[in-house]
Amino acid sequence: MNVLVVDGQGGQLGGQLIKLLKDNFEDIKIIAVGTNAMATSTMLKAGANQAATGENPLIVACRKADIIIGPIGIVIADSLWGEITPQMAIAVGQAEAVRILLPINKCDNIVAGISDLSTTTILNDVIEKMKSIIK
Repeated sequence: MNVLVVDGQGGQLGGQLIKLLKDNFEDIKIIAVGTNAMATSTMLKAGANQAATGENPLIVACRKADIIIGPIGIVIADSLWGEITPQMAIAVGQAEAVRILLPINKCDNIVAGISDLSTTTILNDVIEKMKSIIK
């Protein structure tokens, strides 16, 4: 199973997520795509099997992914302080993969109906959703 983790800025969220995925699942391949080199480096250090940076690697990785995980901004053009291009948002949105979008209320994108959850709570919920998808 190919799991694509997408993150931007410093990659801290993606790095934490990759560590949790590695701790909970043995038979997955984690591909990390950062919107910048720092995010990619952080996710690679966290244990991603492969990593790349930028728009075209994200578009290609979306075609190969079974599951895509990242903050909700990855499906919104110009989000993450402009790091998500329209083509990136389209690639994620049109991918045949299951998308697990984290409700991060930052960068002018606010998800109604979601209280401000801690990162730990959000990441633990990702693991539970992954377990239900994989079984």
